[in-house]
Amino acid sequence: MQTDTRTPHSSIADSKPVPDFATLGVPAPIVAKLTADGILSPFPIQVDTLPDTLAGRDVLGRGKTGSGKTLAFSIPMIARLSGALAGGKRRPGRPLGLILAPTRELATQISAVLQPLADAYGLKSTTIFGGVSQQRQVAALKAGVDVVVACPGRLEDLMKQGFVSLDAVEITVLDEADHMADLGFLPVVTRILSKTPENGQRLLFSATLDNGVDKIVNRFLHNEVLHSVDEANSPVAAMTHHVFEVNDAEAKTALVKKLSSGTGRRILFMRTKHHAKKLARQLIEAGIPAVDLHGNLSQVARDRNLAAFSAGDVSVLVATDVAARGVHVDDIELVIHVDPPAEHKAYLHRSGRTARAGSEGDVVTIILPAQRKDLDQLMRKAAISVAVERVALDSPSVDALVGEVAAYVKPSDAPVTLTGGGRAFGGGNGGNGGGGRSRQGGNSRGAGGGQGGSQGANAQRKRALRDGSAPAAGSGNGGTRRPQGAGAGSRSGGSTTAWSSSTGSAGATSAPRVRRSAPRRAQG
Repeated sequence: MQTDTRTPHSSIADSKPVPDFATLGVPAPIVAKLTADGILSPFPIQVDTLPDTLAGRDVLGRGKTGSGKTLAFSIPMIARLSGALAGGKRRPGRPLGLILAPTRELATQISAVLQPLADAYGLKSTTIFGGVSQQRQVAALKAGVDVVVACPGRLEDLMKQGFVSLDAVEITVLDEADHMADLGFLPVVTRILSKTPENGQRLLFSATLDNGVDKIVNRFLHNEVLHSVDEANSPVAAMTHHVFEVNDAEAKTALVKKLSSGTGRRILFMRTKHHAKKLARQLIEAGIPAVDLHGNLSQVARDRNLAAFSAGDVSVLVATDVAARGVHVDDIELVIHVDPPAEHKAYLHRSGRTARAGSEGDVVTIILPAQRKDLDQLMRKAAISVAVERVALDSPSVDALVGEVAAYVKPSDAPVTLTGGGRAFGGGNGGNGGGGRSRQGGNSRGAGGGQGGSQGANAQRKRALRDGSAPAAGSGNGGTRRPQGAGAGSRSGGSTTAWSSSTGSAGATSAPRVRRSAPRRAQG
């Protein structure tokens, strides 16, 4: 790759005091929306880029994950398009703004940040990605939208079918460009960008400029301003890294279960889809509310599982690298590399799911003795210095990361019902009732109002006799999961999670909702 000869723009973020959004030129309706959501102060990448993006300049923004890039391009996108429809009419299949993202999850979360800002001006947006029927997406395009947030593959497909034209696009954003390159999307991205007007504004955000990203920059950005608020691939300062070494696979499994048993949100990364699904099932069987996220799931199942994790209905997400980018969930306190990644960029992006938006977080990598040499090389490339610690289940460093463990349920607590059918966590298969797929990744049959709870409760009693834990009392129809409450008993490793079964209503399944104080909303 050619040496980057651009001169970074002088950083406004270095000045004191830090300007607010209004001072940076953000229009009052958008400032009001941000304020209503509790977003009062801009992050450095927003401080640096907004004056240029709002002025219509092409911008290359380089910053580490979690630095606030989503708002950095969403604000100018909406602000500059706010007057585009004045005296005009929204045209079917001809959007004015385009945002390209590498994954479905990232596209969905960009849209979640963008649409509240668009609402301030009555602008419409839609998401376009594969894995689901194109019918809804085509209908939205025919009705007319102002901004399209899309993954490259499905967008190009709809372009070929004649449902969307990019000849009216005024602003184009390419987000996570380096990940686009990693996934092999750059040829598609090149074809898409070539269909946008040559004189349109283009914004590109990326953590690095390798793997062909610089070719995109050189071809499609004009007189761009480079804003680099962090060194490429730099780790987050508020992130604490740990490496735990155990003797064998059995000890590793026990350690993973214990680290997963706290009440706070945590993400566990696996290398393969099969192992992610298997570990999620093992955690559920151990009484730990978990869902999986990987490429073998349908888009509906991926959305449902991620929504359950985001809402706090489950505390553990077991994922492949599909979640290393694009999963922006508040207050993830722990990332666990159950399977260490193959290269350092993947390590940094996986780890970047915690310590986001100024928050703190911990990252644990679990290794066997034979993996130490490879991990040492990976950490050197990632510029992270951390000592390897041999641990057991009762090691103080392990207990410190587990923190408060989930309490036993109280049978008197009212259940929290999730919409739709499905099998309750820890419950057995049901007969009559809800239908739908389970929270565990879409592989269990619906349990709704049928006889389902007793099988799960009996399994708990058997496990209790085997390992000495005391399952919560209660069994019955439907396998309903009650919220977490106080109780007694323990599992190996000190965790006190248990499941409860009770009578459930037809067509609905209950699942745990972890109680916690309202988190500070991350900017994305």
